[in-house]
Amino acid sequence: MQACCDFAFNYVHERVQFGTRIGEFQLMQGKIADMHVALSAARSYLYSVAKACDRGSINSKECAGVFLLAAENAVKVSLEALQCLGGNGYINDYPTGRYLRDAKLYEIGAGTSEVRRIVIGRSINAEYK
Repeated sequence: MQACCDFAFNYVHERVQFGTRIGEFQLMQGKIADMHVALSAARSYLYSVAKACDRGSINSKECAGVFLLAAENAVKVSLEALQCLGGNGYINDYPTGRYLRDAKLYEIGAGTSEVRRIVIGRSINAEYK
């Protein structure tokens, strides 16, 4: 996600359209704001769960949750990065297509998002028995 943000933020501040850097357009500012928030939220959740794990409080619900959130946010951020580049986002001269493929792998490799949801759901159900 960080690589997507770094690349897209740099691009929108260099690319000029209609005599204006596209990063100055309100819609683009909204996209980069959403990307920043998604990255920050995933990072904060990850650090919180990692700190708990370091203390020996390993919780499968939270571990699955952080992986689920980070994976889904990575796809969202990479799609927004691709949108920021417009048509250039789809060509191999820019890394955004690879970022999207890599992010999507987090949702389907090493346990799917659906499996992570099952782990979380079962854990919550067990708490209320």
